[in-house]
Amino acid sequence: MSRLIIVSNRTPGKSPAAGGLAVALKKALSTRDGFWFGWSGSFSENPEKKARFETIDGLKIGQIDLTRADHAAYYAGFSNSILWPAFHLRLDLTDIQSHWYEGYRRVNAQFADALVAEIEPGDVIWVHDYHLIPLATELRRRNIRNRIGFYLHIPFPTPDALNAIPHHEDLLKDLTAYDLVGFQAQRDLVAFNEFIAHELMVKETGGQPFVVDPSSTVLDVFPIGSDPGAFAKLGKSPAAQKMYNRVARGLNGRALILGVDRLDYSKGLPQRISAYEKLLENNANLRRTVHMIQIAPPSRDTIKEYQVISDELDSAVGRVIGKFSEPDWLPLTYVKRAYGQASLAGLYRLARVGLVTPLRDGMNLVAHEYVGSQDPEDPGVLVLSRFAGAAEIFHDALIINPFDTDETAEAMRKALVMPLKERKQRWRSLMDAALKHSVDNWAESYLDALMHSHAAAPGDEDLPGRPHPRTPAHRTAERPPAGRAPFGSRMPFFPWLRSVFSS
Repeated sequence: MSRLIIVSNRTPGKSPAAGGLAVALKKALSTRDGFWFGWSGSFSENPEKKARFETIDGLKIGQIDLTRADHAAYYAGFSNSILWPAFHLRLDLTDIQSHWYEGYRRVNAQFADALVAEIEPGDVIWVHDYHLIPLATELRRRNIRNRIGFYLHIPFPTPDALNAIPHHEDLLKDLTAYDLVGFQAQRDLVAFNEFIAHELMVKETGGQPFVVDPSSTVLDVFPIGSDPGAFAKLGKSPAAQKMYNRVARGLNGRALILGVDRLDYSKGLPQRISAYEKLLENNANLRRTVHMIQIAPPSRDTIKEYQVISDELDSAVGRVIGKFSEPDWLPLTYVKRAYGQASLAGLYRLARVGLVTPLRDGMNLVAHEYVGSQDPEDPGVLVLSRFAGAAEIFHDALIINPFDTDETAEAMRKALVMPLKERKQRWRSLMDAALKHSVDNWAESYLDALMHSHAAAPGDEDLPGRPHPRTPAHRTAERPPAGRAPFGSRMPFFPWLRSVFSS
């Protein structure tokens, strides 16, 4: 069986892998051999080009160091001050500095230089996320002709947002250097094809379109999940039960509304607090019967925009506490630190309402974890943003527009008073979807698609450093029918757009 090489910005740490993604990829490596490659987390002013290897948590890990300047340009700069906000449609938060792109390309080239010496014929390479979009291009330039796949864990931007990204033409061409590009949700694939369609319109109206031909790259949707079975067990573990009992005593019979998020402006946290404020304003009878806990550990706090959202959330929380608190009741607890999975599973299991209300999100695994942790005999209700990728599979959540705080407040009220029979019915549907789209199934389906991505035969040199264009058998000659294709089906670059590339 072919070796598998997984490439991501960071590699797993020395503590045992607890997260669903790390566990799934560890399983994939254990059945295929290979290694995980990425930045070590360390800096060096003269980093070696050759990767160093060690075994961490049973995984073979290859790592390189970066200079502080390159890391700042590549990670905090181009990746997280330009790509992250633009892909999340927050163009107002992009901070465009031209030298960041040079550092971004330089680090991708450094990754490629270190990988080339380690790649063997037949190896399959799986690259993860927006930090490493150019990596396949760099590897192709070094005559690597192996199958290379890319998976985008965040949303793909709309055409307008994509056009606002510096060097977006290069990034799109970089994507076509991959054999397979996987997206979280159908809306992301639609956004990619919408950009190509726009260029067709430019050509048809006499303009000069930007030409990028993805016809040799398979584009498909692979919604990532968690391990709902593991969370079901974890929710009944001693550590989870300890957290459950500890918080339940403090609630004293009150219903818990729970939010668990990384502190990020994409998560819609100030809007969520405002919605809770409206719930209490509009339903005075609920004020002593509910309590909200928001867990939001800081992230990327050296970036200005993250400091701003932290201050904004502090203000919103203080406003609600000052407005509604009584000597014997606080409406809200805000916790700025992370908890282990077992503790979170206990909180998920206790919560009558799980609030997952991002303004835009790739998938949002908290939604999956909340569903997996529920007591089947007394499940809570998931309130879910329509702008999370999870909304495409969790149809029986209460789907809301997170920008509409009145709608979110009403969904919380509905969840709090929902009869047990309806809660059970909704949860059963959600759990079935979580099991279908588990992280193990996600990894297996992606790798199966990559292994059958019709890579070029060795020695075919029509395009130096690139595989020969492929025409997979599943591509159809006609425009696909209107409507959304089922998950797991092949929905590649629309053939009816090919005319944009013809003279």
